[in-house]
Amino acid sequence: MTVPRRQLLQFLSYTFGASVILPQTEFAVAAQHAESSISAMPGAKPESGETKMEKVAGIGGFFFRAHDPKALANWYLQHLGIDLTPTGEGGTPWQQEAGPTAFTPFPETTKYFGDLSKGWMVNFRVHNMDKMVAQLRAAGIEVKDPESYPGLGRFTRLHDPEGNPVELWQPE
Repeated sequence: MTVPRRQLLQFLSYTFGASVILPQTEFAVAAQHAESSISAMPGAKPESGETKMEKVAGIGGFFFRAHDPKALANWYLQHLGIDLTPTGEGGTPWQQEAGPTAFTPFPETTKYFGDLSKGWMVNFRVHNMDKMVAQLRAAGIEVKDPESYPGLGRFTRLHDPEGNPVELWQPE
């Protein structure tokens, strides 16, 4: 297991309460730092009589730069089933299922995304990792062999046509 995977496992066990015990890493330290920063904000942890802080309900969009936006959007539609954002009446955007979403800033120097020039990585939940991997490989897309982590599920990696890292996760 590589250090970056341990960082993810530490975060997920912290976030979702899994009983996975891993050593402290820069990921865990960052998560703890974020928690302490939030708890220090006025009104973040309401005391009796205080109003509970309003929170966002989820991710409403994911926007990023691309060399060829139309071709890249079509790749995500064709291979991962993500509907394009409608540009006119009658269309509907991709609807994701309810479930956990990890929201985690990484240090600028992290090697977790692979190529240091890439500033983001997206993680998609899947129902059937084996079926998804077979589908992608049949389309000629290089996908790493999935790895299992007790209490968390299975993970694999691929890259979109512009070299952006994409991680797939089948929760337990």
